Amino acid sequence: MPRYSDEIIEEVRSRNDIVDVIQNYVQLKKKGGSYFGLCPFHNEKSPSFSVSRDKQMYYCFGCGAGGNVYSFLMNYENLTFPEAVNELADRIGMSLPKEEMTREDMERDKRKAVLFAIQKDAAMYYYGLLRSKTGETGMKYFISRELTEDTIKKFGLGYSDVRGGVYGYLKNKGYSNDLIRASGLVTYTEGKGFRDKFWNRVMFPIMDTSQRVVGFGGRVMGDGEPKYLNSPETEIFDKGRILYGAHLARKSRRDVMILCEGYMDVISLHQAGFDNAVASLGTALTEKNAMALKRFRRDVYLSYDSDGAGVKAALRAIAIFRKIGVTCKVINMRPHKDPDEFIKALGTEEYEKRIQQAENSFLFTIRMAEPDYDLRDPESKTAFQRYMADRVLEFAEEIERNNYIGVLCEKYNMGIDDFRKLVAHEAAKGIANGKNPGTDMVSIPDADYDQNSDTYRKPIPTGKKKTMTRDTGLQQSERLLLTWMTYYSNVYETLKEYLTEEDFSEGVHRDVASQMAIDMSEGKPPDPAALMDRYSDESDRQEIARIYHSEEELKVEAEKSKAIKEALIRVKKSSIERENKTMDSSGADSFKKRLDDRKFLEKLEKTDFKFGV
Repeated sequence: MPRYSDEIIEEVRSRNDIVDVIQNYVQLKKKGGSYFGLCPFHNEKSPSFSVSRDKQMYYCFGCGAGGNVYSFLMNYENLTFPEAVNELADRIGMSLPKEEMTREDMERDKRKAVLFAIQKDAAMYYYGLLRSKTGETGMKYFISRELTEDTIKKFGLGYSDVRGGVYGYLKNKGYSNDLIRASGLVTYTEGKGFRDKFWNRVMFPIMDTSQRVVGFGGRVMGDGEPKYLNSPETEIFDKGRILYGAHLARKSRRDVMILCEGYMDVISLHQAGFDNAVASLGTALTEKNAMALKRFRRDVYLSYDSDGAGVKAALRAIAIFRKIGVTCKVINMRPHKDPDEFIKALGTEEYEKRIQQAENSFLFTIRMAEPDYDLRDPESKTAFQRYMADRVLEFAEEIERNNYIGVLCEKYNMGIDDFRKLVAHEAAKGIANGKNPGTDMVSIPDADYDQNSDTYRKPIPTGKKKTMTRDTGLQQSERLLLTWMTYYSNVYETLKEYLTEEDFSEGVHRDVASQMAIDMSEGKPPDPAALMDRYSDESDRQEIARIYHSEEELKVEAEKSKAIKEALIRVKKSSIERENKTMDSSGADSFKKRLDDRKFLEKLEKTDFKFGV
């Protein structure tokens, strides 16, 4: 992917008005100085999605999604940053500079372009054949599966008849044997020549998120083997990175993605209105598949077959999603095997209910393990409890472990104190064996239990503590100060006598404070959309959007001056504490500074701030 200069990125962004761009996706109505509509990133009935033309940014007061025009396209269209730059440049007819390419690079790109063209032509061939006399077998199959003509067209479904059909078609189109062979659509055998890989099969074109055909899946008509056959991996087809149906599902407004096992499950769900369904290509989910799903920034609901193989696949997928930090739940298909069969039997409303009742993936894992133990036998029951304790230790945060401990104790009628001791025992045993459980506060079984604090007094050391990401009172205070200083010049002029950028926490808040000082000194209006381009992390972009989009919330707050004063004192106290930690506390200078700090904070407490806002 090309890398563009800051000047190019800024020019493309500044020439694409964010309101004009977002109106192509979301119906907006002007209200005051902003535009409002239903958020495209979560389901809602009342508009909480705000777009500001002045600031060239958006923010949702419901789910916290926020950013500039690049962020919107990346999240809505599931694009990378360079892809978003390209799309916006195309929108305004701007030519982007071409990187210098070697002869090999140019030849590779040219070859890939031809391979994409071959796949597209093959898809048209299969699609046309399905509607011919030759394709009656395939059409009858799709009709028997209750697919509508619109659905068949939407997914570009087709049919392949005899060996040699698509090969002859592609040769007549002028493609070389080398490239036809490289497409994966044919096989070559010495003495027999070229033959179609797919024949006597209904065909499912596989598309990437740019809606380019990259390969095919084919289901045999009759009793042939294998039942399903996929294109081999090629220069443009990486099975691990492609999800069937993702080119459609990425546009869904639903909060989650539904992961299925097969083509027909995805197609049936889309036809029933569940346009957020996708499937991995092959029998098992890979980590690359999971990472592709993670790009959608939504939770994943598994809708796998309810048989033994489906359960095994679900357990494997749960482990993969947990590893990469994706929240996962499991939809119960029983008494039916798969989503296609379920919807045909019970309908869309019942499937929607099953989505709402989807089971927590951790509890699903425990429930699936339960039949392996005889809970009437004390020894087997203890083994099951040890298994649950080991699974609880997979959670890094103590509060999350405690929540699951509480649920498991209630479900399996265990004493919570006894189970806590077992969890601690398993943690200590794991460390003794050289393992490092994902805990930041697990108790050693021999330590004294403190009933008041509900923990053991002696924690197990687990190395570097995980960084907390939840919102703290300090973060809220810093955000409030930055927001009010941005909106009201008199607040900024007053607070700059007491605050510097160094008083804010490192990262986004300090950067915003620094940029604010520059803008104020030069008399320039804030440009949060440009500031966002410095950050690649989505949470950082959203935090900037939140700072610059909180005016509506603050207007209704009472005792504004008191709120600002309290936030100022909290931020200054935190800043002073951070600074003092880096000083030698034994020297005279340190003593004097601490005395001065105390006097300063006492003065702040007594100061009567009147901001007039």
